[in-house]
Amino acid sequence: MVADSKGKSDISFAGTFASSAFAACFAEICTIPLDTAKVRLQLQKSAVAGDGVALPKYRGMLGTVATIAREEGLAALWKGIVPGLHRQCVYGGLRIGLYEPVKNLYVGSDFVGDVPLTKKILAALTTGAIGIAVANPTDLVKVRLQAEGKLPAGVPRRYSGAMNAYSTIVRQEGVGALWTGIGPNIARNAIINAAELASYDQVKETILKIPGFTDNVVTHLFAGMGAGFFAVCIGSPVDVVKSRMMGDSTYKNTLDCFIKTLKNDGPLAFYKGFIPNFGRLGSWNVIMFLTLEQAKKFVRSLESSRA
Repeated sequence: MVADSKGKSDISFAGTFASSAFAACFAEICTIPLDTAKVRLQLQKSAVAGDGVALPKYRGMLGTVATIAREEGLAALWKGIVPGLHRQCVYGGLRIGLYEPVKNLYVGSDFVGDVPLTKKILAALTTGAIGIAVANPTDLVKVRLQAEGKLPAGVPRRYSGAMNAYSTIVRQEGVGALWTGIGPNIARNAIINAAELASYDQVKETILKIPGFTDNVVTHLFAGMGAGFFAVCIGSPVDVVKSRMMGDSTYKNTLDCFIKTLKNDGPLAFYKGFIPNFGRLGSWNVIMFLTLEQAKKFVRSLESSRA
């Protein structure tokens, strides 16, 4: 996936970082409409008691995409793309770029053989946490821009754009507010990063043992989908808490958000937006890993020619 089976990277950290950031940004551009739909579904709360006739505005992935496009225009589906690209440049580059060095640190410089799955998971948990701790402000702005739907006539938008959102949040709420939701965000991204990287390796390794399969696009497709599905199953509850905390400042902390969501909307609320989340992460992983492997191949040849 990101190196050979013994965990030794054959390109520089700078090359890995650049390849990872590029692949993550490309995948983000392709899939952010599904991410916008996911955020809207997660932030949508159930009708309060006594208001049983009220129907949810957004229903399902395709329904949400269609509603947003119809009411706000197609461009609204790419709300948050600027901070989204900011996020992927930082988070995507760090979580994958640091994966090999951290994994080698955990197994030791003298280690020989296949890296144990537990070490891969631990390394991915570490790099996911480090990456999102740095990139949390970009995630916050992305969620807030995506969460803002169609406004009544005469009502100004909360933010005019990504850079305005950064400055407005700092001015009105303080610098620390840029790290709102950092707890569930670290938990979510560390877990999902571990699920993606470890499961991609495992699924790919399993598929390659099946007669007729080789290390090609088909194998990468199935491995990427497997990584996306596993990541969503594990990370969806904390993803919902993260989105609600970032989109609604009334929650006191992570536990308060978890309890109120469970009490008001029930346990299934933690899997709201599951289908668009899987559609997004499944396709995101396929696009990202395919692009990453091609980008690294290019960087590898570039660095070899300069050697």
